[in-house]
Amino acid sequence: MFIAKEIQTAAYLFASILFILSLSGLSSQESAKRGVLFGIVGMIVAILATVMGEGVEGQIFIVVAIAIASVIGILVARKVEMTGMPQLVAILHSFVGLAAVLVGIGSYLDPATQKLVGAAHSIHLVEVFVGIFIGAITFTGSIIAWGELDGKVPSKPWSFAGLQLMNLILFIACVGCGVLFCQAEGTTGLLYLWIMIAIASFIGIVLVMAIGGGDMPVVVSMLNSYSGWAAAAAGFMLSNDLLIVTGALVGSSGAILSMHMCHAMNRSFFAVIFASASLGPKGERKAMEGEVTALNHEEVAGLLKEAKSVVIVPGYGMAVAKAQFPVYDLVQTLRKSGKNVRFAIHPVAGRLPGHMNVLLAEANVPYDIVLEMDEINEDMPSTDVVMVIGANDVVNPSAQDDPACSIYGMPVIEAWKAEKVIIMKRSMSAGYSGEDNPLFYKPNSEMLYGDAKTSVEKILSYLK
Repeated sequence: MFIAKEIQTAAYLFASILFILSLSGLSSQESAKRGVLFGIVGMIVAILATVMGEGVEGQIFIVVAIAIASVIGILVARKVEMTGMPQLVAILHSFVGLAAVLVGIGSYLDPATQKLVGAAHSIHLVEVFVGIFIGAITFTGSIIAWGELDGKVPSKPWSFAGLQLMNLILFIACVGCGVLFCQAEGTTGLLYLWIMIAIASFIGIVLVMAIGGGDMPVVVSMLNSYSGWAAAAAGFMLSNDLLIVTGALVGSSGAILSMHMCHAMNRSFFAVIFASASLGPKGERKAMEGEVTALNHEEVAGLLKEAKSVVIVPGYGMAVAKAQFPVYDLVQTLRKSGKNVRFAIHPVAGRLPGHMNVLLAEANVPYDIVLEMDEINEDMPSTDVVMVIGANDVVNPSAQDDPACSIYGMPVIEAWKAEKVIIMKRSMSAGYSGEDNPLFYKPNSEMLYGDAKTSVEKILSYLK
C-alpha cells in the first residue's frame, strides 16, 4: 500500500511542525515533557510517510529493521544510568555520521546519479562529497568523545605547536580530493572519496582529542550540531525535504547552544571548536596555600541547623552517587524549618548540557529554587552555608585568579564568598579538567569525604 506524493508531502510538513514544537517545548523545564511527546509523534509520522511512499520497495525488511532497532533502543535506554547519558548521546551522534557516509556512498553509486548531466550532476556530487565529509568527522569525533566521557580515552587535551597548521593542510587535501572527485568520469571518483573519508575521519579524531575535558559539554553540543548538518546533507542527497528541515533544525539549535555555552564559559566558540583554547594559558600554576580540614556528618548537620540560607552546588559526583533524591529530602527538611535553600547550576556542570537540571527534575525539585550561576553569584556573600556536592571545576577559584590554569577565564560559581563551604567528595582528586582546586584549602572550607548519597542520608538522620 502506497500513499500519494501529495499526502507524503503534507505528512512531512506536519512532522516538521511537530519537530519545531518539540524544540520549542524543550526550551523550558515545565514544557519539556510535552516537547518530547511532540518529537516522538513527529518521528512516527515521518517514518510512516517514508516507508509508505511511492517507489519504496522492501517494506517488510524496513519494518523488521525498525522493530529490531527499536527493541535495542528501548533496552539500552532502560539500562543506561543518568551518569552514562553523555556517553550515550555521544555514541548516538556517531551513528548519524556513519549513516550520512553510507548514504553518500550509496547515492554516488546509484545508477540514477550517473545519468545526471551538466550542472545537476555537478551539484549532486558536491552534495555527496560535503555530506560524507561532515559525516566522517561526526562519526570518529563522536567515538572519541564517547571514549573520553567513558574514561577509555584520556581527557587531557592532545596538542602540539603545529596542530592548527596540520588541520589546515588536511582540510586543503580534502578540498583537493573534492575537485578531483567532481571531475572524475563515472564511478572512478570513488578512490578520491575513500581518501577523503580517511582524512576526514582523522580530522574528527584530532579535533575532539585536542579539546580539554573541561570543555566536553561544549563538544557534545557541537557534535549534536554536526550530526544535524550531516542529516541535512543526507536529505539533499536523497532529495528528502523532511531530512533537510530536521537536520537544519538540529544543526542550528546545536550550534546556538554551543555558542551560548561558550559565552557562559567566557570562551570563543571557534577557539574551542578548533582547540586553540588548549594552547592558551601558559606559565607555572600557583601553589596551593592553606590547610585542608574535614568535618564529620554530625558537625555538618549542626552547621545546617544554625544556617538561615543554604546554597547547594551539584556536580557530576552527585550523578554518580545517585544522590539527587536524598538531596531533595534534605532540602525539604531544611525548608520546613524555615531556611532559604536553593540550588546553583553552572551551565557546564556535569558532562552534558543541562545534566544537573535533568537530575534535579528527576527528583521533582521545584524549578523556582534552581538558579543559574549568574543569578546566584551575587547572593554568595550573604549565604551562610554552601554545600558543594560532587562538583569541582565549576567552583574553582583558579578560573578567576590563575592565568596558568587551563580553565582560566571561565566564569564559576563563587562558593568561597559564602561564610562556610562544605565540599562533599570521595577524595582530593582533581576535576575533569585535571586542575587542582584551591577552594579545598580556603580557611572557610571544610571537606566531607565519602559517597554523596550515603553522606546526605547520614546528615538527614542527624537533622531529624
